Amino acid sequence: MRQRNKPWANDYIAGHSHIAIQNPKEQRGKWSKLFGNENPIHIEVGTGKGQFVTGMAKANPEINYIGIELSQSVIVAALQKAVESECENLFLLNENAEDLTDLFAEGEIDRVYLNFSDPWPKTRHEKRRLTYKTFLKRYQDILVEEGEIHFKTDNQGLFEYSLRSFSEYGLLLTFVSLDLHSSEFEGNIMTEYEEKFSNKGQRIYRSEVKFRK
Repeated sequence: MRQRNKPWANDYIAGHSHIAIQNPKEQRGKWSKLFGNENPIHIEVGTGKGQFVTGMAKANPEINYIGIELSQSVIVAALQKAVESECENLFLLNENAEDLTDLFAEGEIDRVYLNFSDPWPKTRHEKRRLTYKTFLKRYQDILVEEGEIHFKTDNQGLFEYSLRSFSEYGLLLTFVSLDLHSSEFEGNIMTEYEEKFSNKGQRIYRSEVKFRK
C-alpha cells in the first residue's frame, strides 16, 4: 500500500532521537550498552505503524525491543506510539532489512519477529520475501545460538512458502498454528493489519522456528 508523504516526519524523527536512533550502524555490537542493561534483545523486521512492538515492550519490560521499518512515513506513526508509551526498552530504526548485519553484531539478537510481511507473490520477486534464504542467513548471522524467528501472516501462500523455506534452511519448527485466533495460544499482541484481517474473519497463521546448534 502506498503511503502518503508526511513532510513533518523528518523533523519529528530527528526530535525524538532518543527513540528513533540516528546513525544506528555506529551502535553495532553496543546495543546492550545503549539500552543500559544486558536483557535479551528482540527485533521486529518491518515494524509498520508500531502497534506490535510497542505492545510487546509494554508487556515485557525485562526484554529490549527494536523495531525496524524502511518507510519514513510509516515509522513516524510507530514513533508516535513509542513516545506515548514512555517505554524505556524500545528503540526504532528507519533502516533497510537488507542491512541487518551492518546494524547488529554476531549473536547480538535473541529473537526476530516477522509480522505480516509483504508476500511478494510473483515468482520473480521471491528474493524480496523476508523468509527467503538470504534473509534467513542474515537473521542467523545476528542471532544467538538457537535464536528464534516468530512469524505471523494472513497470507496462506506466503505461510506455506515460509514453512518450506525454513525447512530447507534446516530450521527447527517449534510451533505452528493455521488459525491463531481460534487456538489456545496466549499472550498474542496484534498488529494493525492483524486486527483488520481478523475483523474480516480471515485466518491468521503463525509459526515459531529456531536455528539448530
